[in-house]
Amino acid sequence: MREIFGSLWAYFPEPLREQLNGYGAVFWKALPNVVLSAVFLVVVLFVVRMVQWLVPRTLRRAHMRRALRDVIVMLLTVGIWLVGILIAVTIAFPTITPGRTLTALGVGGVAIGFAFKDVFENFMAGILLLIREPFSVEDYIECQGIDGQVEDITIRDTHVRQTDGQLVVAPNAMFFKNPVTIRTSTSFRRTTIICGVAYGEDVDRARDVITEAVRHVDSVRDDVRDVQIFAQEFADSSINFEVTWWTGSRPVDIRASRDKVVAAVKRALDDAGIEIPFPYRTLTFKEPLSMQRAPRDEDKDGFSSG
Repeated sequence: MREIFGSLWAYFPEPLREQLNGYGAVFWKALPNVVLSAVFLVVVLFVVRMVQWLVPRTLRRAHMRRALRDVIVMLLTVGIWLVGILIAVTIAFPTITPGRTLTALGVGGVAIGFAFKDVFENFMAGILLLIREPFSVEDYIECQGIDGQVEDITIRDTHVRQTDGQLVVAPNAMFFKNPVTIRTSTSFRRTTIICGVAYGEDVDRARDVITEAVRHVDSVRDDVRDVQIFAQEFADSSINFEVTWWTGSRPVDIRASRDKVVAAVKRALDDAGIEIPFPYRTLTFKEPLSMQRAPRDEDKDGFSSG
């Protein structure tokens, strides 16, 4: 084997053999430092694991919210790895000073920042969302046509389960730069329906009947805010009432409460004999119609029918 390698080595040009010999000498000279650098990175990995195990437990005892704990652990992990890699490079290659390494990282960081602008934008937006926490997991939100429940908030994106069951994974920058409606920021939310009664009915009596019907619905939280009934407008075929009450803030609570209120109001108005009118249409002709008797049909024998 050595003879075969020696014969192949003899075919290499002299300058190439000298260059390869120089590479080999540099490699064997730097090998102890490279091994020591690898051992140091293993120590850094152990320190990172200890930080990821110890810091969350310490912060949990301090009753710090989960999002902020994740951000602190992530920043500590990134910081330890950056310092560890910087020290490992200087151990492996003693000619590279920390100043030169920081300069190279600065120039490279600018180039990487321009190349991955959107990634870093979503990264910073995720950190700010986790620190400020305008909304949290299990909240129902709406933003840019996305309407559903938050399932997870990561450093880069947010997972929203829409009410139809579909999962939307959206970048954090969208929630940071656009208005977000948080539907469950409080336990209760106001909802409204429109109810119309015929023009021939007594408005005050109809209002009282509707109010009592709404107050007796179990999902209506009149202990939080009072039920409000206002005569709203003179519509085409009815006088419309705006019926407003408070109920649970989840979308399913709103739909279920509306269902019960509509059924209760309809039942109460029917029991009180108050009409909920159909749309009426009045046709007006510009010219009077001529009233003429239609000719009677005659049978085949010439006798008039009937």
